[in-house]
Amino acid sequence: MSNHAALETDAIWQARVDLAACFRAAARLGLNEGVCNHLSAVVPGHDHLFLVNPDGKSFAEITASSLLICDHDGNVVAGAGVPEDTAFYIHARVHRRVPRARAAFHTHMPYATALAMLEGPPFSFALQTSLRFHGRMAIDEHYNGIALDTDEGDRIAASIGEADIVFMKNHGVMVLAPNIAKAWDDLFYLERAAQAEVLALSTGRKLAALPQSMIDRTLTQIRANAGNRGSARLHLESVKRQLDATCPEYRT
Repeated sequence: MSNHAALETDAIWQARVDLAACFRAAARLGLNEGVCNHLSAVVPGHDHLFLVNPDGKSFAEITASSLLICDHDGNVVAGAGVPEDTAFYIHARVHRRVPRARAAFHTHMPYATALAMLEGPPFSFALQTSLRFHGRMAIDEHYNGIALDTDEGDRIAASIGEADIVFMKNHGVMVLAPNIAKAWDDLFYLERAAQAEVLALSTGRKLAALPQSMIDRTLTQIRANAGNRGSARLHLESVKRQLDATCPEYRT
């Protein structure tokens, strides 16, 4: 089998479709920024390769076939175009340095990014939705300009530790996950939690803090229920049904 044929399996096409759906859904929700921001996923069966959006296309334009396959050295193995420079320097280094990150979604989505601009931790954890991310976050406190070299990509990757969510101070956020569906689910709920946090803070009133005992109880419930219904996959399948009804070309 040729190298090209090896990248045309059913599993890889499904990953392309799933990732393209995430781009389109993120665009509908205003989670992207112009033709910037990047969503990537490791190519099934090829740990040294990843799918990523080409430079110059907005999230709303992405289709399954327009996604690039790149290696960790910046070579485009399949697809027309090239990745945006920071897409390579962030995502290639994260996928190389953090192998558990099978999907890496980096956005400047407005509410989560607003919290990344503030001093201190992003969440008060006064909301059930934000508790989804309790104990799963890292804060990269050291903004170092635009990521245009491997050193900065490695620095960002090193800041992750064991976290799934990275608040990149003065920059944006990144979601890491074992699969595309989980990355989408976390990205969606992270922005919802951030939106509620910003709106609550904007009232100027004191937040109704949860006692630690209730936080602990809720975290136990969340962890016990994680994945029981396959809710992340159900969420993405719902997104795809909605896209199929309105813009099925994302699958092409």
